[in-house]
Amino acid sequence: MLNVSVALAMLAVAGGAQSPQVMERTWMIGPFVRDDAVNPILEPKKDSMFQCPVSKKPVAWEHDHVFNPAAAVFQGKVFVLYRAEDDSGEGIGKHTSRIGIADSEDGHHFQRSPNPVLYPTEGETQQWDWPGGCEDPRIVASDKGFVMTYTSWNRKTARLSVATSPDLVHWQKHGPVFAKAYKGKYLNDWSKSGSIVAKVTSKGLTATKINGKYWMYWGEGKIGVATSTNLVDWTPVEDAKQKLVTVFGPRKGKFDSNLAEPGPPAVITDRGIVFIYNGKNADTTGDKSLSPGAYAAGQALLDKNNPTKLIDRSTTYFFKPERPYEVTGQYASGTVFVEGLVWFKGKWKLYYGTADSKVAMASTP
Repeated sequence: MLNVSVALAMLAVAGGAQSPQVMERTWMIGPFVRDDAVNPILEPKKDSMFQCPVSKKPVAWEHDHVFNPAAAVFQGKVFVLYRAEDDSGEGIGKHTSRIGIADSEDGHHFQRSPNPVLYPTEGETQQWDWPGGCEDPRIVASDKGFVMTYTSWNRKTARLSVATSPDLVHWQKHGPVFAKAYKGKYLNDWSKSGSIVAKVTSKGLTATKINGKYWMYWGEGKIGVATSTNLVDWTPVEDAKQKLVTVFGPRKGKFDSNLAEPGPPAVITDRGIVFIYNGKNADTTGDKSLSPGAYAAGQALLDKNNPTKLIDRSTTYFFKPERPYEVTGQYASGTVFVEGLVWFKGKWKLYYGTADSKVAMASTP
């Protein structure tokens, strides 16, 4: 197995074309350098047609936007599973989203499938997934294949859901992750963005138990935590007063002054759990080096024996909107929204959504 601590230490002093801010913590993953020769790696395709099993009509399923990708290593390739919005509406939240897939031999150049692999269907999950769709996946490997957390969006309440697959193509939906917890206490609450704690193995980032349980960071605003024994049914961690435990939240004057939201799977290292997350800048009380409402990425370190315990946190972003495709698009304030992370051929590769419109990547030197 990869000695992740050694890899992180080497990368932390490697330098590169990024700002010195990535050097502020030796436990952080990075620095990351964009591949400008290939970015954006995925853009909308107006001619991709799919027969929607709910509407019974053909739809241009990735016509308007592609963004917010998960990533995994399988059979010697990097696979990116990305959110695609069709042409059924105008404005953020008005389209139907489906999850597409693309693969790459080098992690930079991708070939995409003509059809989505996860999407709204008739049956039990339609009430959660339709008409807004399936959004914003994160993926980890497991003993039985792969586990995807994603947002089910019925245009009323966002719910964090889960699906499993043996091969990244054929997925079985299991519905909202909190459906069984505390007799459904959190089933109808707004929930998003599940980052399952994992370690690097020969399978890639693989879900790993701590103290007999799997752990997941989740939330939009403040970061919560949940546990599971089977990677499908999750229980939010509560305190003695039966209130949700918060790992951390927004900070005034920082890039994450409006909200904090999980990024890709959190990585267990010798130093602790390295958790990459997304932060939204506040309009008036945020980081003045960023546009109001901009999304940038930070990192936190948590105790590998107690995942609810925050040890350290970057004082600023390590990755921010800079390129034209990151500052113009569906979300005009500028966005680098990170959801995909893999260790591939001796390098970390980061995959992210740009301005809610395209997909790009960066890697360690």
